[in-house]
Amino acid sequence: MLLVLVPMGLHLGGVDLPGDRAEDHGPWTYYVSPDGNDKHDGRSPARAWQTLRNVEAVVFHPGDRLLLRGSARYQGTVRFGPADAGNPADPVTVGSYGTGRATLAPVGDSGIIVYDTAGVEVRDVAVAGNPVAYAHTPGIRIFTDLPGGRKLDHITVSGVDVSGFKVGIEIGGGTGGTGFRDVTVSDARLHGNRDAGLFSFGPTVNPSAPAYAHERVTISNVEAYGNPGDPADHERATGSGIVLGSVRGGTVRYSSAHDNGAKCDAITGPVGIWAYDSARLVIEHNISYSNQRGGRADGGGFDFDRNVASSTMQYNLSYGNDGPGYLIFSDKTGHIGNTVRFNISHDDARKPGNYAAMYVVGRITKDQIYQNTVLVHASEAGRPPALIVGGPLRGVTLRNNIFMAVGTPVLRALASLGRDRVTLQGNDLYSESYPWQVIWGTREFFDFDAWRNATDQEQNSDGPTGLSVTPDFAYPRAQDTAGVARAAGFTPSVGSPLVGAGLGLGTLGVDPGPVDYFGVPLAGRPVTIGAARYMDGGVRSG
Repeated sequence: MLLVLVPMGLHLGGVDLPGDRAEDHGPWTYYVSPDGNDKHDGRSPARAWQTLRNVEAVVFHPGDRLLLRGSARYQGTVRFGPADAGNPADPVTVGSYGTGRATLAPVGDSGIIVYDTAGVEVRDVAVAGNPVAYAHTPGIRIFTDLPGGRKLDHITVSGVDVSGFKVGIEIGGGTGGTGFRDVTVSDARLHGNRDAGLFSFGPTVNPSAPAYAHERVTISNVEAYGNPGDPADHERATGSGIVLGSVRGGTVRYSSAHDNGAKCDAITGPVGIWAYDSARLVIEHNISYSNQRGGRADGGGFDFDRNVASSTMQYNLSYGNDGPGYLIFSDKTGHIGNTVRFNISHDDARKPGNYAAMYVVGRITKDQIYQNTVLVHASEAGRPPALIVGGPLRGVTLRNNIFMAVGTPVLRALASLGRDRVTLQGNDLYSESYPWQVIWGTREFFDFDAWRNATDQEQNSDGPTGLSVTPDFAYPRAQDTAGVARAAGFTPSVGSPLVGAGLGLGTLGVDPGPVDYFGVPLAGRPVTIGAARYMDGGVRSG
């Protein structure tokens, strides 16, 4: 990291630190403990350093390790710069030893900084900020601004707890597509950070010649919660859980985002898990719930936003969010060819605003949205539809979805959209405890057949498609519980009219998917509308 230049063989504070001699290149393990002494050499637990002061003078070579004694707190920052690490096959590691996590407690700075290098792994530490860090710095900052579009290989962050910063973990790239490749963040808790739990970014994407800062980014088993947003920032979307920007080839899986965004009052708002300016992402098997907004924008569960392309959102559960459970939106032309399938939304769009449980609006081209289950109840705050579509859509299709509204309209189109812009086929559009209602541009319809005949929706070359019937869910009481048990409530019973009523998507050139929301194979079984195949025995738990 070479923050302090120490000539070879020079003693710093009475300590003989390793220099640049070949025989000194280990690899070494350096230990830090509250019981240590900064005059030691740091190379064993018995000769551990007491503080991070000597760490600043070490050049970390591939394979070196820095271990902090667990359950102790250390003031300062661990920094890696261009002279450190650099070998993806033999990374430098920062972690804890003994019992529990060590805690890095910087004063107004990041806890760990990786700048213009890679081949670094951070494991099993906590990073805790203070009020200055909460306003200005990320807890773990990974950034490069090298020229020439270079990709630095291998960053791993696992088993961490990061709180009290502007952003929990920030991964950034400079101009021209410079960034990181093979980045993994796993088994992390990111909470109480102002702007986001995790955030990646790079240069703004030009849809006609996209350049992405980061490649092969994997986020798994990350919990992002209680990141409230910045009430003083009225322009940026702050208060999100997990945000991927400028990523080509990435996944977010088995993660959760909840109770974020309550203080964001900006023209664009927070979302639990979302992506922008990215391509070839997969967001799957996640839960996003009770996310909020302080103003009138967003506060939803999941989002494919500006310039997301060739990406898939599948097998996710969203519920109880202020905004849409699934927000599909773009104000740029690079949003194209995405798939949203086998997701469940229950009682999203809880706060007043022009939103629905699923919101598909903007410059969106050739997105395929199918086999989702969306149920929304009216609330004291208003009557959000199950689905809103609108904007300059092109070739967007919605098939084999359940859109169920209780005490509220089923569907609203912001304009009278032709089938060249949006096509609905094979969906169940069902209203309960309220007159069946679809708002299509300036017209209102109170009858499914009348709407179908007037708009040419829910029809194909074989004739009428779609239904307006009760889904007959097998476990309706489970909808009052949380997590996977809540999802189980949206399994149709074996006698449901939705069983066998779905369109054969393969014949329409659409990949029908291998399994339903619960992992039940679909091949050879009747096509059931919605995210879950019908219940034919046993108790489905996820």
